[in-house]
Amino acid sequence: MSDLPAPRFLDRASPPHILTLILLAGISALAINIFLPSLPGMTAYFDTQYRLMQLSVALYLAVNAVFQILMGPISDRLGRRPVILGGLAIFLLATLGCIFSTNAYVFLTFRMLQATVVVAMVLSRAIVRDMVPQDQAASMIGYVTMGMAIVPMIGPAFGGVLDQLFGWQANFWALFVLGAAVMWLCWRDLGETAPLNGQTLRQQVGDYPELLASPRFWGYSLASALSSGAFFAYLGGGPFVGDQVFGMTPSELGFYFGAPAVGYMLGNFVSGRFSVRFGVNRMVLWGTLINAGGIGTNLALFYAGMGTPISFFGLMTLMGLGNGMVIPNATSGALSVRPHLAGTASGLSGALMIGGGAALSALAGALLTPGRGAFPLLWIMFGTALCAIIAIGLVIWRERQIARP
Repeated sequence: MSDLPAPRFLDRASPPHILTLILLAGISALAINIFLPSLPGMTAYFDTQYRLMQLSVALYLAVNAVFQILMGPISDRLGRRPVILGGLAIFLLATLGCIFSTNAYVFLTFRMLQATVVVAMVLSRAIVRDMVPQDQAASMIGYVTMGMAIVPMIGPAFGGVLDQLFGWQANFWALFVLGAAVMWLCWRDLGETAPLNGQTLRQQVGDYPELLASPRFWGYSLASALSSGAFFAYLGGGPFVGDQVFGMTPSELGFYFGAPAVGYMLGNFVSGRFSVRFGVNRMVLWGTLINAGGIGTNLALFYAGMGTPISFFGLMTLMGLGNGMVIPNATSGALSVRPHLAGTASGLSGALMIGGGAALSALAGALLTPGRGAFPLLWIMFGTALCAIIAIGLVIWRERQIARP
């Protein structure tokens, strides 16, 4: 890490500037949610059922998880730069395929190919760990992933307006233009940071058992996956609640839907500001408690008959705040268990997070019906939030056991 030169903006002979890493994380987040307010309208456009169109989230996340498993060791072998540029190129072609799809199944095929943009999120975090040590990495990842907070905050609102003005395809044209801009920036600024070790891909995959045998890796990864699982369930079920339970228009839904990102941005700021001071474990624990507390309060209000759009979406800011504290710190912890396998660890932990998110998103879409209201979604979210507390608790217990003489 100390052998790397200082970052120089738009100089690919040096490590990337933090702005490039923020935008990489941002375009990956935008691809998930910009079109969510359009799902009801897309269902009508393709003359299909909402459950089928909702798979554009679940299938995307599932393929996303598979790509993460592959991208980590590939980037440890070939380098971060070529893998990121290749993933962005495929993403742009797939986005054009989504725009010109003639039926729901063609759309879903290209939507799954869009998942290659995950390299932007996964490898931006691995690049940070290439550059700095654990606690500093947690702080820097917190700032980097602010791109994953700001973008989702404005993405659904922007997507809802685009939908009403120009139709659902406008969301994907926006993704194409912005993706092309980020790819150009990476071409100019993204210098290689991976400590290439000359191993073959087979040897890289053979390193998986070293990570999988680590209880701390599992604890950090599960804390991140379970805490963010509440958010992914929200991605799958939130549009349904807004449309069917509260009767909101796409633009209204887009405005309210970005509420968790307000909290997520604040949580990222807190991580960037305090992770070095307090350490990753305490930051993750506090984040999981805030996440569960916000969702539990939301659930209680619905049982009391006091659930409203403002309470439902407003309390999701606490979920975002908790995740903004959990994800950067748990990610840094997982990547620091075996620093020489940072890319592989980022891919594996990310696959657990996104794979679990895909399952929870699909489950939320399957269980939600007009007669059940928001209860199935909130119970799924609350259950995963509680499990995240248990996961980080086990990490803390494990480290205390190791520290004993």
